[in-house]
Amino acid sequence: MHKRFVNHCTIDLTLIPDGPILIKSGKEGADPTKPDMEFVETYHAGGKSIYLPGSSLKGAIRAHAERIVRTVGTDKRPTNGAPLWASNPLNRDELKYLDSIPDSQDIYRLSSFTDQIFGNTSIASRVRIQDAHPIDKKQLKIQERNGVAIDRVFGSVAVGPFNYQVCTAGEFGTKIHLKNFSLAQLGLIGLVLRDLNEGWFGIGFAKSRGLGTVTVKYNEAVVQYPGCKLDEDNRQIQQIVKPGRWGHAFLLGAGEFLETEEAANYGFSKPDREQTPIPAEPMDLGFGVQLKWQGDGETGVPNLFKCAVCAWSKLLTGAAA
Repeated sequence: MHKRFVNHCTIDLTLIPDGPILIKSGKEGADPTKPDMEFVETYHAGGKSIYLPGSSLKGAIRAHAERIVRTVGTDKRPTNGAPLWASNPLNRDELKYLDSIPDSQDIYRLSSFTDQIFGNTSIASRVRIQDAHPIDKKQLKIQERNGVAIDRVFGSVAVGPFNYQVCTAGEFGTKIHLKNFSLAQLGLIGLVLRDLNEGWFGIGFAKSRGLGTVTVKYNEAVVQYPGCKLDEDNRQIQQIVKPGRWGHAFLLGAGEFLETEEAANYGFSKPDREQTPIPAEPMDLGFGVQLKWQGDGETGVPNLFKCAVCAWSKLLTGAAA
């Protein structure tokens, strides 16, 4: 099933520092005039600038997603057949258990809910996060700060003083891509971005010391069904080859595009759809169908997440039952 695309979501957003942030370079330069801890840099748009690596963003997003699901679930495999919410990465027995399963459908179904999104040693990630580059380099404000490390026993200086770079202003644009997703998985991503915007967790260095908080601004979200088309009246979404018809304003999870047996083998919910106020439209080149949410308004990107979180709530209710 994962060798084909059944649905795809792209979330275009902007991250704005809500205070100082620093994602450190892994190496110290030889230039003594530069700070001890430098911001990661790369060449982009014809020049060198700081940026937020997609790997750092993905790590922070995954860690908080696991916190959310552990709040309602567990990292221990249930014996009653209930789903595993978040795996323990230090549990070698769990890794051996998945490695011993020959069938790819069973590996995906028996992987934890977060592993099904972000991947593990046996299955690939369904999420791809692009590097966040500055939208306008002139808006960036980069400062140097001084710090020391305090000895917790004696209360004196253990290391330092040292200096480090921080970015306190600017806008960084990035995109999150999610393929072959269930609506509950998309809903979890929405909850994580909500908590990131509210300052529940941060990104980068020294988060416990006040660094790393950002504001999330939604620009656009596009959900695409590449194997579908609109009927002649543009009132229904229908699969091009396989049977399957839905109203023109439905948000569809991966389970909707699978046969009942195949959905059960992978553990996808069926039905998995929610009504939206957004009408479908043809994709570029007239092949495929997509729905677009624009901005932060009531019918903007938050509306997409609200619809998806409804499916997440239903999954929790069913698991609890």
